[in-house]
Parts: sequence; structure tokens; C-alpha cells
Amino acid sequence: MSDNTKTVAKGQAPAVGQSAGQQPGLQRSGEYVRPLVDIFEDETGITLIADMPGVSKERLNLQVDKDTLLIEGEAVLDTPGNMKALYAEMRVPHFQRNFALSSELDTAAIQAALKDGVLTVRLPKKAMHQPRKITVASA
Repeated sequence: MSDNTKTVAKGQAPAVGQSAGQQPGLQRSGEYVRPLVDIFEDETGITLIADMPGVSKERLNLQVDKDTLLIEGEAVLDTPGNMKALYAEMRVPHFQRNFALSSELDTAAIQAALKDGVLTVRLPKKAMHQPRKITVASA
């Protein structure tokens, strides 16, 4: 599940891959940095974990529009006092990534948490798409 990958049928792993020659780490896409993500699926939904170093809760934007999840964040590099950075490895402190969502997911019940630069997003499946136990009555 990524900006060019859709959620697949149950039993198949979402296709999240790297092109040959790409280095691990953040990947540039236009003027933004695409954070790397890990995506896990269980019976009740999908969990997406994105690395967004330097992004605070106040500078994070999560948005659902129809069948698309947008994740945006702006990293803030604090410099002590009146100092200025002579060298910084993070040149583009803007993160952005879009994900196409399956109609099986309940977009009204999405939950998100940000801790230590790691964003965790829980996308639950609609109740009709979750396994359920059927009680058998005595005859």
C-alpha cells in the first residue's frame, strides 16, 4: 500500500518494494521527502508505520479524501541559541506520502499516534469484512 500500490485481497501481502538501485532511507519525490513505511495486515485491519524524524504532532497533517490517505509533516531542526547550521543532512524537512485505500477499510475509525518521530496509523476493516464467530443455537 503506497502512493502507487493498493491494498490487496486478504491473504496477500501489500506490495511495498524498492526499485533496483534505491538506497534505504528517505526517498525524494519532487520537493518532498517520501518517508519509508512498514505495512502490516491482520484480520481486523492494517497498521502503517512511517519514519518521520523531526516532525512534531503540531506539524503533522493526516487527511482522508475518498479513497486516499495523505500523510504530510514538516520537520523542525532546532538550533541552539543564536547559532546557525553549517552542515545539516536533512535538506528538505517536508514529508509527504499518499496511500490508496481499499473500500474494505473503515476510514471513519482511523487512529494515529506519533512518538519519537515514528507515526503509527491504524486502519481498521469495516465490520462486515472482519471475521466473526457464529453462535449455533440448540434445536
